[in-house]
Amino acid sequence: MTARNATRRMTVSQALVEFLANQWTVDGDVRERTIAGTFGIFGHGNIAGVAQALKQLAREDPARMPYHQARNEQAMVHQAVGYARMHRRRATYACTASVGPGATNMLTGAALATTNRLPVLLLPSDTFATRVADPVLQQLELPHDATVSVNDAFRPLSRFFDRVSRPEQLFSAALGAMRVLTDPVETGAVTISLPEDVQAELIDVPLEFLREREWHVRRPQPEPGELARAVAAIRDAASPLIVAGGGVLYSDAAEELRRFAEATGIAVATTQAGVGALPWDHPLAAGSVGATGTTTANRLAAEADLVIGIGTRYSDFTTASRSAFQHPGVRFVNLNVASFDAMKHGTELPLVADARAGLAALGAELAGYATSSDYRGALAEGKAVWDGVVDAAFAPSGRPRPAQSEIIGAVQAASDPRDVVVCAAGSLPGDLHKLWRVRDDLGYHVEYAYSCMGYEIAGGLGVRRGAPDRDVIVMVGDGSYLMMHTEIVTAVAEGLKVIIVLIQNHGYASIGALSDTVGTDRYGTRYRYQDAEANDVDPERALPVDLAANAASLGIDVVRIEPGADVVAQLGEAVRAAKASPTATLIHVESDPLVPAPDGGGWWDVPVAAVSELSSTQRARAAYEAAREAQRPLV
Repeated sequence: MTARNATRRMTVSQALVEFLANQWTVDGDVRERTIAGTFGIFGHGNIAGVAQALKQLAREDPARMPYHQARNEQAMVHQAVGYARMHRRRATYACTASVGPGATNMLTGAALATTNRLPVLLLPSDTFATRVADPVLQQLELPHDATVSVNDAFRPLSRFFDRVSRPEQLFSAALGAMRVLTDPVETGAVTISLPEDVQAELIDVPLEFLREREWHVRRPQPEPGELARAVAAIRDAASPLIVAGGGVLYSDAAEELRRFAEATGIAVATTQAGVGALPWDHPLAAGSVGATGTTTANRLAAEADLVIGIGTRYSDFTTASRSAFQHPGVRFVNLNVASFDAMKHGTELPLVADARAGLAALGAELAGYATSSDYRGALAEGKAVWDGVVDAAFAPSGRPRPAQSEIIGAVQAASDPRDVVVCAAGSLPGDLHKLWRVRDDLGYHVEYAYSCMGYEIAGGLGVRRGAPDRDVIVMVGDGSYLMMHTEIVTAVAEGLKVIIVLIQNHGYASIGALSDTVGTDRYGTRYRYQDAEANDVDPERALPVDLAANAASLGIDVVRIEPGADVVAQLGEAVRAAKASPTATLIHVESDPLVPAPDGGGWWDVPVAAVSELSSTQRARAAYEAAREAQRPLV
């Protein structure tokens, strides 16, 4: 047998694990392992397959494919996503789960990864390909289609899906998966469904398949015609605005953006994923834009005659449900590596290119262009006004249960520039978006494409794995904490230092406030004893839930801050002490959910019942119809 045709006899799982251990992502002068390790919860579907392969490789070389135990399959996907973002999508984790519920527990994680355009490799086990023992434990049976399993639910949630029903299919499946994981345009959840019998089957594996392989990240340059049209539009603009999205960070383009903004004098507003594109105190940083934006950015958005979107997918929060951009002649230059996003809002000025490469090309062609002194003066004035609003919101009020903005201010003051704040759902993301003063391009990690309750702690662990030299501050409300707090056990087991600030407000604060705006009076949003007769809760009878005690029972260090006039000062001291500690810490603090953060003038389209017998809903409908008048069909 020639060297070219040499093979090794292995199981399918052994071949897959060794293959993954040899994949490398190369991005310019950065080279790192594409699959940094594997998360797994084992059951009858993968214990003899992927688990055996991981164990065997660990005996041979423990560093080649690190394995981490998780407590929830969804949570391990979230960890992989948090890690991937900190590595600018160059690296991620594989996640293996058993047949049936273990596999489908990862569906939410798959949706989150794909929605956020972040890579993760999912290896859900599947039922016997041979069907020798049908129906096996946990198998879904459909009388009309014997080929369908629960893993088919991953198809619409994955950027790539394959099922290895025969051992020989492994080679094309694995290579296809790597192609998508390392493609800036296509990346997201990648799923290889592995029948439990096939995982343990024997196969002759070509050594060529097992060798080290490099996947080079494409950074495409803009097409000359598109570039020329974009440059002409920018030169004609009197009041342009940059909207920076997550693509700026994934492309490592923050420095290029700073140079471009300083050369042109164009203000930079940021989406949730783009926070960090400029430090908060940069003279051209207008802050967050849209439904949870600042007054500064939203005023600039309303007046902009040209919007330069960079690496943004223009979610409804970014566009304030298409009410943010009010200039009658507004145009869009959309710089994005994905043509799908570059063509958003009916633009005639797409610029399909990598964010860093596109900014460099634009900058080279725009020599001599600059915004007016009046434009820059108005920006500085707007920033000063908003900074004063935030300072006032951060100032301790002396209330025994402080506003959430006061809590954010205390954590902000105790944090260091390279710390990473992590959040995902509830009222916190909106408040953080407009209030958090980010000082590092990777210092803000708010998962807001899917806004998945329960992401925070698991995602925070992934961030810590991806940036072990940074302190990670997870801010989470009680509602989201109760959804998925079990990964605290993982933090304790592996010595992963995270700081969790758990804000207890006895309900769903975000949806409670939203409920008020749509006229349903916080129905179903409070944590209270049930009033069966009223088919509601008793607003006066709070539940005796002790989340600090719950966290302590999981082994983490807990600091309980009791309500009182000095809560904000105590919280700041607790965060500083947690930063000095070598172990994970949870800080429990109560807030007043009825004290809102400052309003930045944005709007979010949530429909209100068109007819109602409730006066509160009638008033809400009138306000909703008035707000909708600012919506535009394309922008």
